[in-house]
Amino acid sequence: MAGYGDLVRTPGVLRIIAAQLTARFPNGMTSLALLLHIEHVTGSYGAAGLVLAATSVGQAISGPVTSRWMGMWGMRKVLGLTTVICAVAITTIALVEMVLPAYIALGLIAGLSTPPVQSAARTIYPKLVNSRQLTPLFSLDASLQEIIWIIAPVLITFVATQIGTWEALIVIVVILVGGGSWFILSPEVGRVRIPRSKRRFGVVLTRPPVLLATVIGFLLIGACAAVEAGVVSTFGHGGPEAGLVLAVFSIGSLAGGLTFGHIPIGSWAMARRLAIVAAGLVLTSLSLNVWWLGGTLFAAGIGIAPALAVLFAMTSASVKFSDTAEAYGWIGTGQLIGAAAGSAVAGFLIDGTGPQGAYVAAAVFAVAGFAVAALFARAFPDLRHRDASPLPDTEPSPIIT
Repeated sequence: MAGYGDLVRTPGVLRIIAAQLTARFPNGMTSLALLLHIEHVTGSYGAAGLVLAATSVGQAISGPVTSRWMGMWGMRKVLGLTTVICAVAITTIALVEMVLPAYIALGLIAGLSTPPVQSAARTIYPKLVNSRQLTPLFSLDASLQEIIWIIAPVLITFVATQIGTWEALIVIVVILVGGGSWFILSPEVGRVRIPRSKRRFGVVLTRPPVLLATVIGFLLIGACAAVEAGVVSTFGHGGPEAGLVLAVFSIGSLAGGLTFGHIPIGSWAMARRLAIVAAGLVLTSLSLNVWWLGGTLFAAGIGIAPALAVLFAMTSASVKFSDTAEAYGWIGTGQLIGAAAGSAVAGFLIDGTGPQGAYVAAAVFAVAGFAVAALFARAFPDLRHRDASPLPDTEPSPIIT
């Protein structure tokens, strides 16, 4: 933990972490708020599902595209434009009553214009700290993002149910614009320039570590999405149990990241960390008792943030600086598709076999992630004796002064 103390005292680190977490806070709110609002307006969960699907498709498409644009036009221009368009789309959904196709179109626009804050922040990190601090910084980032998933759903559900659904969407817009402005105006965002990539769009996926990170992100987030569906199905909406159990899951991840995330990363690091997640989720599927679920999900969570830290570090260390933003965009797309797949598979199993099926699905996703990491361990970079800095471009890399 002492290493984290030194890290946050590095000029600019705490500001960028706080700003990007605030800017990304709507990520933990938007889907739930759209679900509640569209269902309230149309009276149909099916209609709400279509809008959510359109939003997710838009986000999956935009991730690598807008991230690459930051190397062409600059981070501030891309982040500013996408923030404005996304805010206008969500505001229109909130305030204007329309036919379903119009809601779907606006949901797609909101997804396509989701600001690539995550890619921008993780591209900035290697220029913000020295090489020794980079892996702990990725770990701290992966750990603290759990705050979003602990607080954001509770906050937006309270606003939507106690005040109103359109008001909940406006709250999201306020945070989107406020947090986005804070991040965009941060000095570090203006000082780092991403060189224009000389490679074709998508070529970065041919790098084995990037492809592995995308596949493993798909499987890991798919497992988490299946858990979420299972917990909601188990406890319903009538009491606090679902929210508390999911919060415990995120707290386990936060604790694991802060405690173990700084450990040097070898080629077997991902497999070991995913083994913790897989073991916890296999145990989770054995009982629906609230205490059992809470305990096993806490244990499974301990491996999640450390695994994400490996994912971010291995990506940074395996590509040129000009390709880092696009690489993180592809990884984000993999995670979004994983979330959709995990929720869908869990939903079908819940309908067919009950809540237990969702936990089985989560365990299968997690075991598959472990298997991929173990089978392809030699393709993971060994960072125990080197840092996670990006590979040098042919042109000089920009440095924060």
